[in-house]
Amino acid sequence: MPHIDLPEGLPGILGPMHFRPQTAKPLNELADALLRGDSPLSRGDRELIAAYTSFLNSCQFCHTSHATFAALQLDDGWDVIDAVVADVDTAPVSDKVRALLKVAAAVQRGGLHVTEDHIAAARAAGADDVEIHDAVLIAAAFCMFNRYVDGLATVSSPDRADYAEVGRMIVDHGYAASSPPIPD
Repeated sequence: MPHIDLPEGLPGILGPMHFRPQTAKPLNELADALLRGDSPLSRGDRELIAAYTSFLNSCQFCHTSHATFAALQLDDGWDVIDAVVADVDTAPVSDKVRALLKVAAAVQRGGLHVTEDHIAAARAAGADDVEIHDAVLIAAAFCMFNRYVDGLATVSSPDRADYAEVGRMIVDHGYAASSPPIPD
């Protein structure tokens, strides 16, 4: 049961966003910039970083929703997600994405856990400064999003199928399109 009186029937982050639409708009704009804006990383790879960070933070809603968004945009969809969660070292992703996922995992533990070795491994795998920046910021932002969702004890379904419809909407139209209207 949520810690505050959130609108019923709106799972995960949707409840708090409808509770405070004034904060929903900039949060959705941030998600759009990070996950859909210009980046040398594909949208699917960026969603994978968000999903993996959320998995590491044990945020079921954010992991399942962003894993859905990633699966819809990656070749081999859910097989890739499941493999990353099972063992990032053997998952069927590029060496660059693997290195960036390890950077994201270090960020998830705390920013000071990102070492020169993480960055050197990412660079050796072909990551440039923008890709490293984006991986760090996505992981950092998703630590915030995860704590927002779980800190208010929002409710959500553990069933992947329940995320398919919203997944298609986000992939097609973005996050800002789902912002609730701000009351006058």
